Amino acid sequence: MITKKRKVANAKVDASKAYSLKEASALVKEVNTTKFDSSVDLHIRLGVDPKKADQAIRGTVSLPHGTGKTKRVLVLCTPDKEAEAKGAGADFVGLDEFITKIEGGWTDIDVIVATPSVMPKIGKLGKVLGPRNLMPNPKTGTVTNDVAGAINDLKGGKIAFKVDKVGIIHASIGRVSFTSEKIAENSQELINAIIKLKPSSSKGTYLKGVSMASTMSPGIAIDTKSVQN
Repeated sequence: MITKKRKVANAKVDASKAYSLKEASALVKEVNTTKFDSSVDLHIRLGVDPKKADQAIRGTVSLPHGTGKTKRVLVLCTPDKEAEAKGAGADFVGLDEFITKIEGGWTDIDVIVATPSVMPKIGKLGKVLGPRNLMPNPKTGTVTNDVAGAINDLKGGKIAFKVDKVGIIHASIGRVSFTSEKIAENSQELINAIIKLKPSSSKGTYLKGVSMASTMSPGIAIDTKSVQN
């Protein structure tokens, strides 16, 4: 059953229209129906075949206004790196005890940073971490000896994104409490990063569709021409 609030929200979104990014960023605030500070998400459909290695788009981007969410960071490292990690604001630091906890099903974190030297020990956690997108990866800057730099990036608004098996990237780019300008600027930064990763083997339209929604709000279609500078 659709609630009264959702009916009102649905009525404000013209399903046959593709809005400019500026319009969508203002409208998403209007149609939010939750009492909490909802996440604002972008859903970007690409003209790629994710089964081909060179078209499995993934990367990172630092959002100019952050995500509005404080990330819980676990650093897996040798003892000589622990002080650096704690000093940079890591929420959890260690190695063997956390490997054991994760093997037991613990994943109460948002991101894991690991130093290259401990990666052989972490490999066996792939079955637990892989499906949750928590596995450290050099491509996303989460396997590094610069532990403090990685933590600062992650706490400051750096997000990782990757295309799913049907060719769509889903990413949280802020909260409904953000101004519409901040929502638009964060969205554009993510889209620019994805455009830069267009593989040469991808033929036809690369940016096939973009939509924006907050938690439990209707989706707002965005005119792809309005986001391609």
